[in-house]
Amino acid sequence: MPRYKDDSPAIRVYTVCDESRYLIVRNVPSLGCGDDLKQLFSSYGEVEECKPMDAEDCEPFTDVYWIKFRLFSNARFAKRKLDDFVFLGNRLQVSYAPQFETLSDTKDKLEGRRREVLARLNRKFRV
Repeated sequence: MPRYKDDSPAIRVYTVCDESRYLIVRNVPSLGCGDDLKQLFSSYGEVEECKPMDAEDCEPFTDVYWIKFRLFSNARFAKRKLDDFVFLGNRLQVSYAPQFETLSDTKDKLEGRRREVLARLNRKFRV
């Protein structure tokens, strides 16, 4: 039998197209805590919108929220830090929502990633 540390960990890889400045937050307690949730996510960057998604299926006594960040990098950081974060007794489930992006959002995202990669390559070759 393999030891605990011998098993490879489950790793989720996101491509540029999977990531988004739009996040879906599930398992939020149904306590009318949208302002508190927005404040929590705002600590990772400017949140343009935070609203409940009434049409989404969710567990009893929980809500689903849609959050729109101004910058992709802030959404990426918030997702990394707040996925599985315990908020008012519930473990949040944060996922990207690229289906809400407009064509210009996608273009900006891909152009930003291109600039990031070029900056890393230029730094690598200067050393």
